[in-house]
Amino acid sequence: MKELAQFVKERRKEVNLTQEEFAERAGVALTVIRKIEQGKTNLNMDKVNLVLNMFGHQLAPVSLKEINN
Repeated sequence: MKELAQFVKERRKEVNLTQEEFAERAGVALTVIRKIEQGKTNLNMDKVNLVLNMFGHQLAPVSLKEINN
């Protein structure tokens, strides 16, 4: 979660948006952005993907088989 938090925070700052502005543009509540940037682990994947879509990314489940290949 640390990598996700750092990624979102850095990218948000690169586009010069406050957390509130970014939340509005991503279509999520301000608390979602705060939780992501704080590295919270209890996050809704759909909400995280709305945020990541702003940067052309998406989270998806990956099996151990895919990781080991």
